[in-house]
Amino acid sequence: MSSPKPNLEDLRIDRSDLPAERSRFKTYLIVVVLLLLVGGGMWMSKQAKVPLVTTQVVKEKADTGPRVLLNASGYVNARRAATVSSKVTGKVVEIKVEEGMRVEEGQLLAKLDDSNSVASMRLAEAQLDSAKMLAAEIGPTLEYAEKQLARFTELATGNSVSKADIDRTRSEAAGQRAKLERLGADIKVAESQVAQWKQQVDDNVILAPFSGIVTSKNAQPGEMISPMSVGGFTRTGICTIVDMASLEIDVDVNESFINRVRAGQKVEATLDSYPDWRIPAKVIAIIPTADRQKATVKVRVGFDQLDPKILPDMAVKVAFLEDANAESAKPGVRLPKAAIHDDHGKSIVWVLDGDKVRRREVVIASTLDEEATLASGLKDGETIVTDATGGDLIEGGRVKLPARK
Repeated sequence: MSSPKPNLEDLRIDRSDLPAERSRFKTYLIVVVLLLLVGGGMWMSKQAKVPLVTTQVVKEKADTGPRVLLNASGYVNARRAATVSSKVTGKVVEIKVEEGMRVEEGQLLAKLDDSNSVASMRLAEAQLDSAKMLAAEIGPTLEYAEKQLARFTELATGNSVSKADIDRTRSEAAGQRAKLERLGADIKVAESQVAQWKQQVDDNVILAPFSGIVTSKNAQPGEMISPMSVGGFTRTGICTIVDMASLEIDVDVNESFINRVRAGQKVEATLDSYPDWRIPAKVIAIIPTADRQKATVKVRVGFDQLDPKILPDMAVKVAFLEDANAESAKPGVRLPKAAIHDDHGKSIVWVLDGDKVRRREVVIASTLDEEATLASGLKDGETIVTDATGGDLIEGGRVKLPARK
C-alpha cells in the first residue's frame, strides 16, 4: 500500500491550541511599546524646543566719573620749535650752547667769522666821513657865492654892476648849491651803506629767537653754515630749540568716530613711558580736514598742566571722556545692547524668573558702542537673558541654563 503525497497544508502550524491569555499579553505589550515611543518622541520634541540661554545679572552703576568714549594714540608735539640758523653763509667761530641748556629770548647762541663784513663796514664808514668833509668844504663857498650875489643885486639898482657880472655870480651860487645838494645825497647813500654793512656784521651773531631748551647741537667751531642746503659739509643750523611751554598732543582719530570728539572735551592722557600716570588734558581743536589716505582727522590735545617728564615726540595714549553732565554719565542700569530687542517699536528685555522668562519693557537713556544705559525698566540685581539658542523665547516659556563647571 503506497503512502499519501505531502502538500503545503501539512506545513501549517495549528495555533488553536495556544492559550488565549498569551495572545492577549503580546497585544498589550505591543500597545505599551507604541505608547512609550509616542510619549518619548513628544517629550524629546518638547525638550528640543527649550532654548539654551546665557544670562547676566544687571547692576546699577555708581557715579564713578565719566566714561571713556574713545581711545586713540598719538605723540607729544612742540608747537614752537626751531632749528636756528644764520641769515648768511659763514664759518662758525664760537658756539655758546650745549644740549639740554635753557636759553632765553635774545641770548647769544653762536658767532660766525665777520672779518670781511667788518672791513667792508669800516670802508663804508670812511666813505661817509669823506662825503661829510666834502660837504663841509662846499658850505663856505656856497655861502660866499650867495653873499656876492646879494651885493651885486643891490648894486645893480645904481647901474654900478653889469648884468653879465650878476648872471655869473648867480650861476656860481646855483652851482655851489647843486653841488652841496648832491653831496647831501652822497652822504645818505654812504649812511645806508654803513647801515647795510653793520647789519651784515650783526647777521654773523646768532641769537635765540625765543626762550626754550636746546635739544640738539648741529654745528661745531670751524664748520661752514648756510641758511640754504648747499650740500657737502655745510651745515644748515646751529642748534634746535624747543619751547617746552608749547607741548601738546597730536592725535589721529578715525573719521568714523570723530563725532565723539569736540573742542574743550576732557581727555586723559597716558605716556607709554609712565603707564600709571594719568595726565589731565583737554581738546584744543579739531583740524577741519581729513587724511584720505589714512581716513583720519587730526585732533590737538593740550595738557592742563605741564611737567618736566613730558618730552617732545613721546608716544602717548589718549582717552576721550564723556561730558559729566551727559545723560549716559548719570548712574543707571547698564547692559549689553544685544540683550535689548525691538518689539513693534518698543524696547524689551527678557528677565529670568526661575527657569522661565518674562517680557519686560525698558526705556533707553543712551547707548555707547555695545552698551546701553537704561532710564527705567530694570532693577539692580535682576537677571536678564543676553543670548538664546535652540528655540524662541516666549512669555512664561521655560529655558535651560548652561551647566555649571
